Amino acid sequence: MTLAALAAAALLAGLALLALPRPASAAIPQGGAPAAGSAPAALSPFAAGAADGTGASIPGMTEYEAEGPQATTTGKAIGPDYTQGELATEASGRQAVQLTAQGQYVQFTLTAPANALDLHYALPQGASGTLSVYVNGAKLATGLHLTSAYSYITTGNITGSKTHKFYDDARMRLPSALKAGDTVRFQADAGDSALPYTLDVADFYDVPAAATQPSGSISVTSEGADPTGAADSTGAFASAVSAANAAGTSVWIPPGTYRVGSALQMQKATIAGAGDWYSQIETNTFIDNTSAVSGPINLSGFAILGSTVGRHDDSTANAINGSLGSGSVVDGLWIQDTNVGMWLQYDNSGITVENCEILSTDADGINFNGNASGDTVDDNFLRNTGDDGLAIWSYPAADRQISFTDNTVVQPTLANGIADYGGSDNTIQGNVIVDSNSLGSGIAVSNQAFLQPFTPLSGTITVSGNTLVRTGAMNPNWNHPMGAIRLDSYDSAFSGVSVKVDGNAVDDSPYSAFEIVSGGGSGNAVNGVEFSDDTVDWTGTTVFQAETTGSAPVSGLTASSVGVAGAYDYGYPNDTAGTFAFNLGTGNSGWSTSPTLTAFPAPVGLPPAAGGGSTGTPTPTPTPTPTPTGNPNLALGKPATASASTQTYVPANAVDGDTNSYWESADNAFPQWFQVDLGATEQVGRLVMDLPPSSAWQTRTQTLTVQGSTDGSSWTTLAPSAGYTFDPSSGNTATARLSSPANVRYLRLTFTANTGWPAGQLSELQAYAS
Repeated sequence: MTLAALAAAALLAGLALLALPRPASAAIPQGGAPAAGSAPAALSPFAAGAADGTGASIPGMTEYEAEGPQATTTGKAIGPDYTQGELATEASGRQAVQLTAQGQYVQFTLTAPANALDLHYALPQGASGTLSVYVNGAKLATGLHLTSAYSYITTGNITGSKTHKFYDDARMRLPSALKAGDTVRFQADAGDSALPYTLDVADFYDVPAAATQPSGSISVTSEGADPTGAADSTGAFASAVSAANAAGTSVWIPPGTYRVGSALQMQKATIAGAGDWYSQIETNTFIDNTSAVSGPINLSGFAILGSTVGRHDDSTANAINGSLGSGSVVDGLWIQDTNVGMWLQYDNSGITVENCEILSTDADGINFNGNASGDTVDDNFLRNTGDDGLAIWSYPAADRQISFTDNTVVQPTLANGIADYGGSDNTIQGNVIVDSNSLGSGIAVSNQAFLQPFTPLSGTITVSGNTLVRTGAMNPNWNHPMGAIRLDSYDSAFSGVSVKVDGNAVDDSPYSAFEIVSGGGSGNAVNGVEFSDDTVDWTGTTVFQAETTGSAPVSGLTASSVGVAGAYDYGYPNDTAGTFAFNLGTGNSGWSTSPTLTAFPAPVGLPPAAGGGSTGTPTPTPTPTPTPTGNPNLALGKPATASASTQTYVPANAVDGDTNSYWESADNAFPQWFQVDLGATEQVGRLVMDLPPSSAWQTRTQTLTVQGSTDGSSWTTLAPSAGYTFDPSSGNTATARLSSPANVRYLRLTFTANTGWPAGQLSELQAYAS
């Protein structure tokens, strides 16, 4: 196995730490989202960055959430959700909009000029198709082609991981420049058959004119490259690099689409394109230097568009792999649908990566895999990575003086937003990390080795001025959460290192703000950490989650809307490692280390979803179903079960007297059943079934059978299979009248079809004697 393959496999193997069982006292209720509660209005990634002066700044880009204030829709909102493996959980803001039938749409009203767009979307697994696009009401001749071919990643060798990375990106140039106030609509028309379409965000761009060829440069087309993408241009690109190096000049990629079927190797080069919307390279690996090179290899102004299907941990499908040498500058690249964006190993010193967009990778966005020093990653936007967004891994030698500054990392679907595994004097500063998912935190500073020889943390590690929104996640193996910022002495103690956690803003963390842990269970101490001037705005549980020995001074930490008072301070495993000491200085407010909790508390609320600064979808006020006098609803508030349910749409929703909440079965898996226990044998002669009264629920017909039982095991058909139509214009209600009153304790509805959604759906089941 190559060093690259070992490195990639090690990251997978390292995640096995998450498979360790937790003591029973540490368990908290499963099920994803914490219980409903109040929380502050959360911000979208770019709104959060603008508020705090942090994160990436992408010139000419404006982002709109599908459920946000600049959008209108006739589709179905999903989320918010924090359950591993759900569409809403992986969406920006934990919410998205689904188009479930032809004619439904999401329409955006622009607040800034634009001439191009990128849609972040999901389709059902195995589906592909078009989605119609309208500009100011006029349908474009060509819509967006969407596919799920590069989504749905399964990593069976990572214990606890589920299928993930549901979303992908599709971009297009608009036929004319648009101004603020213009509208762009994505609509499922008659020929758009890949239902349901899940739309998360739309990024609109005001793309500048294409750059012109630098004087004296060697164009790849002069060496025979095909700008139509019909012929393979690998040889032409290699010839252009060789000719340019011999002439002491640069390589030019004119506007066009070029197919590069084999990776290029080079010692040095300067390769520039006309811009990442003009010069496009279709390849899974553009550069693969399998040993150290002299460099510099400078790259700018083009897109690398991959087509990887599934995760490739042999490192054969990383857009830029291996070494770029010393002093390289990577500026303004767009990388999409490759295994890793940049996996930089061997010798990479003095490198700058800036102004890049890395989207929908199957594993990491950027990873410095040892032997790197003095590198800067600044002002980049990463979304929907299948592992760490940005990572430092000090194997087989230390990474030193690496700086991750002013980047925006959104929706890492596995592992962390930003991670520093070992090394010295590294800096994580001014970044925005949003919506991290399972098996990771927003930021992790860790001595997890994965492989040897590994260099533990040393010198000064700076974690400063970062903004973390809705980060931290439920660890499915521990039945235990991971904090927004995690300090982990997994394989060795924090010794000889100073970790400055300073001036960070942790907002809307579903669990804890700061976790201090020895993930391997050996109780390695965490010392040398200092918390100062951090802010916490809403947590589901405590500010601190301490699980190993050590101590840290804490000063100037202000918190508001903390879910649970006190601090969790319980060593893993079974408190054999002792407890952690907090040395409280001045300026702390809104939180306390008292009481000390030794059982991890259930979270008390759910952060709202994003939406460009909106408060998301509010919890509706329950609307009780009227109960006829003398003829009560026998099912109201009674125990309900079902064959399956989706996300938070549980059976109890259909007997709670609130027609706004509902049960929904698993998708695409008929038949499905819903059952209620009336508590005693009752005479039942009529059932009333409801769906939510909102006009967003378009007319649909559900085919179902009604059965009854006195013991829950032997069933009698009370109403044969029939179609029941739910029309919002008449209240979205349907009645099943039984042929004759029946004496039953249990009622079961078996659903076999639904014209509006591939699942059984029910917001209320009412049972009456007559």
